[in-house]
Amino acid sequence: MNINPLYIQIAVTGGAALIAGSMIFIRLRASRKPVTVKKIIIPPLGMTTGFAMFAAPEMRIPISWALIAFAVGWLLFSYPLIRTTHFEVTDGEVFAKRSPGFAYILIGLLILRLALHGVVEQYISVLQTGSVFFLLAYGMILRWRLFMLKEYRAITGVTGPPDE
Repeated sequence: MNINPLYIQIAVTGGAALIAGSMIFIRLRASRKPVTVKKIIIPPLGMTTGFAMFAAPEMRIPISWALIAFAVGWLLFSYPLIRTTHFEVTDGEVFAKRSPGFAYILIGLLILRLALHGVVEQYISVLQTGSVFFLLAYGMILRWRLFMLKEYRAITGVTGPPDE
C-alpha cells in the first residue's frame, strides 16, 4: 500500500496542531483542579506507548539521531515549559498557577516544530521524521514532568514513591 507522503505530512501537521490546541485547553482547565502525583506522571507514561512505533522498520532511525532528538527536547524545548510552570498551595491543596505566557509558548513550540519538520523532512523520510520528533517531544515532556514532580514534592513534603 503506497500512501502519498503529502497526505502523511498533512495528517501529522493537523494532528500536531490538534494536540497542541488540546494541550493548551487542558492545561488552562487543569489550573482549576488540584495537582496530584498521578496527574503529573500519567502523560509521560501514556506517551511511552509511542515507542511501539519503532517495531515498524520504516520508523527506525540511527541511535545517534535518537539521542540528539531526545537531548534537544530535554535541554531546549522543555526549558520554556519549566520556566512557566509554578505551583501554589490553596486551602491545603496544590494548584498549578496560570501563566499568561504558557499558551504562547506552546504555540511558539508548535510553529518551531513545524518549521524544523519541513527542514528535517528534506533529508530523511516522513516516517523517520515522525520518529525524530516523537523522541524530541518525549524528551521535552519527560523533563518538564520530572521538574513538576520535584516541585510538587518540595511543596508537599512528599519524599517517597508516589502512592496515588
